[in-house]
Amino acid sequence: MPHPHPRAHPHPHVLLSAAISLDGHLDDTGPDRLLLSSPADFDRVDEVRASVDAILVGAGTIRTDNPRLLVNSAERRAARVAAGRPEYPLKVTVSASGDLDPQARFWHTGGAKLIYTTDKGAPHLTATLPDTVQVVSLGEELDWRTILAHLGGTMAVRRLMVEGGGRVHTQLLQQGLADELHLVVAPLFVGDETAPRMLGPGAYPPGRMRLLETRQIDDVVLIRYAPTAPGTGPLPTAADHRWLAEACALAADCPPSETAFSVGAVIVASDGTELARGHSREAGDPVVHAEEAALAKLPPTDPRLTTATIYSSLEPCAHRASRPKPCARLILDAGIRRVVTAWREPDTFVTAADGSGLLAGEGVEVVVLQEHEETAKAPNKHLSR
Repeated sequence: MPHPHPRAHPHPHVLLSAAISLDGHLDDTGPDRLLLSSPADFDRVDEVRASVDAILVGAGTIRTDNPRLLVNSAERRAARVAAGRPEYPLKVTVSASGDLDPQARFWHTGGAKLIYTTDKGAPHLTATLPDTVQVVSLGEELDWRTILAHLGGTMAVRRLMVEGGGRVHTQLLQQGLADELHLVVAPLFVGDETAPRMLGPGAYPPGRMRLLETRQIDDVVLIRYAPTAPGTGPLPTAADHRWLAEACALAADCPPSETAFSVGAVIVASDGTELARGHSREAGDPVVHAEEAALAKLPPTDPRLTTATIYSSLEPCAHRASRPKPCARLILDAGIRRVVTAWREPDTFVTAADGSGLLAGEGVEVVVLQEHEETAKAPNKHLSR
């Protein structure tokens, strides 16, 4: 069985979802599952499930909870199908040993299933699980970066919802691979130190997390967080690298030009949903810029723009002759407050280009990820000869 290797594929947007007691437990030690959420919150979780491409749980969750992990709403399933998506998200689990009950409901409900395992666990799983389950061996051990690269590349998963258990959540957070945390806090105490907790000990990324939302749902509270840097604002996340890589790939698709840069841009909502994309000289327009092309595909009053991020392979322009407004001004007018780019604009066509300065001067957060600079420059190398 071939082993997938990390490739230049983006990782999915990784959303961790959990419900905990006030004292931080996922469950108690009784024979039945402790219901921490509420009916309205179960419906919210169903809505989130319907929005993602895949749902992942650890092997321990399958053993203890025997979950089905379905989208329960017929209307939401129908909407997925109408949008050209499978009725159910892909269900994913991981097990190094392969010691899982082949009769578990996970394997026999919903749509496609996938399990990541090792060379040791693969033979048992292949022999005992239904033929409809895809078994992928990672070699001698499991590695989350390899798993996410395979999901984002081969499996084309853009949004991954992780529903536990605590060990999986701990590993993804400690390795800096989580892009968002949905935490529901229930108004009760477990009070048993042997009961499972959401997070274990160890080293986590430093600093406070960034609060995205708080919402009361019946008697529970949903808290949404994203990773941050200590005292310096949000750190670049796995999703930032993924979407900037998408923008750089779009730049390679631009019609060639001797008088303009090839640039790609993607606009992404705060929940990780792609809103629009564009590239230079798109649709036969010889002077349209990537950010401009992407913004033109959205209503200017779209409320999602004020919390969105625009990813551009090149710093948005601050001066241009071909349009009344440069891209930096279009971004400001749209209300976007965060820009992620790979490459500062050189003085090839405009002297003292400083789109980042224009944006930052009006309070926009500008993040430059230089790891992607060479990829962004590649379709423009002929301009520097």
